[in-house]
Amino acid sequence: MKKILLSLLTLFSISHAATGCVLVQPADMNVTWKAYKTLGKIGVGGQFTSVKYTPAALEGKNFKELFVGSKVSIDTTKITTGNPSRDETLVKFFFQELKATTIEAKIINIKKTDKHTKGKPRTGMIDVEITMNEQTLTIPMKYHYSEGHFQATGTIDLFDFAASDALASINKSCYDLHKGKTWSDVSIGFSTTIEATLCNVEIKK
Repeated sequence: MKKILLSLLTLFSISHAATGCVLVQPADMNVTWKAYKTLGKIGVGGQFTSVKYTPAALEGKNFKELFVGSKVSIDTTKITTGNPSRDETLVKFFFQELKATTIEAKIINIKKTDKHTKGKPRTGMIDVEITMNEQTLTIPMKYHYSEGHFQATGTIDLFDFAASDALASINKSCYDLHKGKTWSDVSIGFSTTIEATLCNVEIKK
């Protein structure tokens, strides 16, 4: 039995040595957004507090193995902006005006930047298929990876998701606070941690 265990350990070590790198991620993800109000385009940031993340894999040789095929399901009735009163208003007059109280997303592609400078953060593009208000679109997002932290950011237009009624609803509810202007473009982002081990070569993606 001892010989068998040693053989399996040796094979495992050789396998990972051949790839040169193992990336490991936890099964959780933070999803944030920033909406904008007034003609001065003042940003109001928030975070979804109920996000179910289903990773494509918990470990892999590169970002593509980890992320492509990963999914998130977001409960839009559970949010935080740091202001409970504002949270209630957003849920009631925006998110509950949508046709569904969940947002579904799936990572369908990821591509690194052609050139990378050693010692600098790794960057690239990631395509995320987002379903909101019964509309599905593929949104390009820029990613940034440094010191174990992976973050992606992008922008959506609420009109593209047929959410004009929900936008009009929150604009009416917050008309004075927003000075009559609630923007349709919303910055979105997600982040997670990735531990790189046994890395003797460049991370491919």
